[in-house]
Amino acid sequence: MSMPKTPRALLQLPPATAGAIEKLGADLAVARLRRKESLRSWAQRLGVTVSTLQRIEAGDPSVGIGIVATALWLINRDGELRNLAAPEHDQGAIEMDVREAVELGRSRARSSAQARRRASGYSDKPKD
Repeated sequence: MSMPKTPRALLQLPPATAGAIEKLGADLAVARLRRKESLRSWAQRLGVTVSTLQRIEAGDPSVGIGIVATALWLINRDGELRNLAAPEHDQGAIEMDVREAVELGRSRARSSAQARRRASGYSDKPKD
């Protein structure tokens, strides 16, 4: 029996991300246990097999995001999904926008200063 091929993206999963997925799985297991739900009943509510639920709870990153989202829905935490990648929380893009705005401001200030110098007859080019 051959093992399924692992997608390259899963092989490149950053360790911190793998750890976060494992914690999410463990937290979902705790949520199920606190609700006194069996693996079988919880899997049935999710519409998955018991083995898939065990993979979720083990933090298997190959489980589909839709299934994980449904598990979050079961514990009323799916509302958080809409903000995970919201542009207003994308710090990297915000920092890029600020750098671009600063550079644009500097560029405009240089152009404005050059235009003022030209208008006043001053030239920054050496005269022969």
